[in-house]
Amino acid sequence: MSNTKTNWQLIREGILTDNTIFRMAISLCPAIAVTSSLRNGFLMGSAVLFVQVMVNITVSALRHVIHPKIRIPIFMLIISAWVTVTDMGMAAFAREAYREMGLYIQLIVAFASILAKAELFASKNKVVPSLFEGVGMGLGFMVALVIISFFRELLGRGTIWGYELIAAKPLLIMILPAGGFLTTGLLMGFFNWVDMHFFGGKGAGGASGH
Repeated sequence: MSNTKTNWQLIREGILTDNTIFRMAISLCPAIAVTSSLRNGFLMGSAVLFVQVMVNITVSALRHVIHPKIRIPIFMLIISAWVTVTDMGMAAFAREAYREMGLYIQLIVAFASILAKAELFASKNKVVPSLFEGVGMGLGFMVALVIISFFRELLGRGTIWGYELIAAKPLLIMILPAGGFLTTGLLMGFFNWVDMHFFGGKGAGGASGH
């Protein structure tokens, strides 16, 4: 399979029509676990964006030398290598955030979305389209986490990025796991409603996974 879409189409689809959280409903663990603050949501999204792009580039560059029968273990090895780089980088340069979300950075290895794109796109296309496809998917994931964490922090703490905006008593449930499920579900429903009514979409599909 060769790519016939423009680079802009690949980015747009990753952010909108193929959004990992709101449209495909996979890799939901961080959407619940780390989005109680905007800072953590942004950093987690940035980490996934970096890993997605680098994995796509690496798999595409090596696609002619990876034996088909062992491609999945090789893909997992590549993902693990880039997650390790990301994990060590955050541990060195974002220590406070890393103390709160380090475990979830390591769980990026198990994200179904990254392995799926390595298998379905990067292993079948050239480096440049794979790079832009990775950027689109990574940005879509990051945008979803930023939106979720924005509402959870604002309503649950009355703050944005730690700065107080609302002096009223916050809704503490919003920073608990239940608030994460509620916010993610409501936003997922909203974006699917918008897609179906204004863009002719068919709603989210796929099964949830790490």
